[in-house]
Amino acid sequence: MSDRTEIFDTVTRLIEPFNKKQAELGESTTFQGDLEWDSLTVMDFVAAIEDEFDIIITMNMQAEIETVGQLVDAVEKLKA
Repeated sequence: MSDRTEIFDTVTRLIEPFNKKQAELGESTTFQGDLEWDSLTVMDFVAAIEDEFDIIITMNMQAEIETVGQLVDAVEKLKA
């Protein structure tokens, strides 16, 4: 299994408690549109991601991340 696949699996596992709409999760799932997250949910989720992967996601980076796939790419880059 590739690092990216492992990151994707971990990210989707971390999304589950926040996935109140039970949206199907894929690379193109959007946090605002599909999951309908508010800013507080985003902050809680980002904290969970940062703790899990021991990384820091800057506010600028957060602003550019709209989909699960983009988040996986960002985590992969930050872990490198």
